[in-house]
Amino acid sequence: MTLQPARLLVALIAVVALPVLAQNLAVVNGKKIPSSAADAMIKQATSQGQPDTPELRKAAKEQLINQEVLLQEAEKLGYGKQPEVKQQLDQARQSIIIRAMVLDHFKKNPVKDSDIQSEYDKFKQLSSGKEYNARHILVEKEEDAKAIIVKLKAGGKFEELAKQSKDTGSAANGGSLDWAPPGNYVKPFGDALTTLKKGEITETPIKTQFGFHVIKLDDTRDAKVPSLDEVKPRISQSLQQQKFQALQETLKKKAVIQ
Repeated sequence: MTLQPARLLVALIAVVALPVLAQNLAVVNGKKIPSSAADAMIKQATSQGQPDTPELRKAAKEQLINQEVLLQEAEKLGYGKQPEVKQQLDQARQSIIIRAMVLDHFKKNPVKDSDIQSEYDKFKQLSSGKEYNARHILVEKEEDAKAIIVKLKAGGKFEELAKQSKDTGSAANGGSLDWAPPGNYVKPFGDALTTLKKGEITETPIKTQFGFHVIKLDDTRDAKVPSLDEVKPRISQSLQQQKFQALQETLKKKAVIQ
């Protein structure tokens, strides 16, 4: 069959129009919603573990259409011209632009594996040593702490006497502070803890800014240092934050701030 000129023209127009139509997900009251908007939503969803399915694409399309319908109505009613809305839009614009710059900066200045290893070595060195499984009873007055020590020496149970501790978090658990390095505590407490042997109780009350402590050491062990793989994401994030702060400080020094 030979196409007539008029039919041929219609067919050519249809062929040319196909790519243009394919770029639009939908048209709402004459406003085009580009397919790229749905693609961005799908990309974000799949990055979070959702499978790319027809149902997901249908939901994305429906959400974008709903948003456009609501946006058009809000604009029509003048909400986009309200001062507080304009301010929020400006803040959102600033955040988006800054985020794009920062992400590009990280891309051009990535955190190196050697930097992560160096930070991990420092962390490992600081985390090595002993951990102490201790209990304590915290009271306000020194004479009360001394009275508790007397009772303990006379055979009183630490777990029972700990119920009167001002530290309510540990009091309900027999005064237990669980495993921790001495550096986790205020210095007088940590120093006293390291002088005790397993099962021993402090001979005199230990004074800190919190009050007076009676401390018992249940046990010690070598500190457990997590592997590089376990802490790598946290170290990488910390180094990225340092890079961001360095960038920020550099830009502030160059800026004219009055």
